[in-house]
Amino acid sequence: MKKIAYLVLGLVLVSCSGNKSQQSSMMMGNNEYAVETIALSNADLSTKYPTTIKGSQDVEIRPKVSGNITRQLVDEGDFVRAGQVLFVIDPTQYQAAVEQARAAVNVSKASISTQELTVANKKALLERNIISKYDYDVAVNTLAMYKAQLSQAEAAYKSAADQLSYCSVRATSSGVIGEIPYRVGSLVSPSIVQPLTTVSNLEQMYAYFSMTEKQFLELTRSNGSSEAARRSLPNVTLILADGSTYSEQGVVSSFSGVIDQSTGSLQMRATFRNPNKLLRSGATGVLKFPVHKANAIIIPQKATYQIQDKIFVYVVDKDNKVKTTEITVLEQNDGSNYVVTSGLNTGEKIVIEGVNKLKDGMEIKPITQAQSDAQREKSKQHMADKAMPGQ
Repeated sequence: MKKIAYLVLGLVLVSCSGNKSQQSSMMMGNNEYAVETIALSNADLSTKYPTTIKGSQDVEIRPKVSGNITRQLVDEGDFVRAGQVLFVIDPTQYQAAVEQARAAVNVSKASISTQELTVANKKALLERNIISKYDYDVAVNTLAMYKAQLSQAEAAYKSAADQLSYCSVRATSSGVIGEIPYRVGSLVSPSIVQPLTTVSNLEQMYAYFSMTEKQFLELTRSNGSSEAARRSLPNVTLILADGSTYSEQGVVSSFSGVIDQSTGSLQMRATFRNPNKLLRSGATGVLKFPVHKANAIIIPQKATYQIQDKIFVYVVDKDNKVKTTEITVLEQNDGSNYVVTSGLNTGEKIVIEGVNKLKDGMEIKPITQAQSDAQREKSKQHMADKAMPGQ
């Protein structure tokens, strides 16, 4: 019995010793952090802004008269010229109005002709003292009234003719036809919510994006004026919705004159050539602004953490203890790296992985990024081997 008891005690001690050794090994592994030494390099980054694309001239086509559409002469995506007829609205009532107005003009002309004869006759009688001056003046005034009525009738005729011409809805500019929500038979009027269609000039396209008020002020101050700031901006690249890069580069062509109080941003516009008509109004994408900084300190974003609007890193001292350090960075970044403007010096070391596990004053075991990657791959392989059947 004593031998069995000693044997069990020995196994327990060996087990405890093994667990302690394993825990110690795990703690050693957990205490290792990838570290990078700060050095200067050239930064070629980019700033990205979501954008909405519109034609340089998007013209809504709306009817000027009410009626049913009797003909649709174009379809969505067609290219049209200025003045081309797009739709025809039932002209029946407007043709009748023209005929009525024309008849009123003819009546007025006939009345004038008759009254001119009357005036001539009255004048001859007045010269022979057969009638009074009053009778003659009444005839003259009647003639003047008929002439005024003719002018009124001619204006009504012109208005009716214009209304009739509006039954042929024409393109006011050249471009590509957009959506057509109303088809033949639809009743339309000048008060419809949606336009009959939109004609977009696709020779040049506008990409609209927003810059924060802070960014705009910094840009303006550094260049002296908003116009100088606009000219200082580099050509921009457009990333399309499918992730491809548009072949033409754009130029920032205008700033909005008003800051949107609800967003605190300023709308800007970049202009792109569109020789192959690939860009269409209503499309979306991303604008990339290149940013170049010489002799810059570049650190990975994963090496930082934020508290409110401040950015921090962990600097490793000579005793391998980490110290919380606040830094400032350029607002422009590529989504993976920051360009540090203050808070770090060349030769300093910072932790670049696992910063969320650190605390100020904690002692670590520094390793390189390559060593960290190798350990990670080894761990993945170990987990894969354990997951294999029969292991």
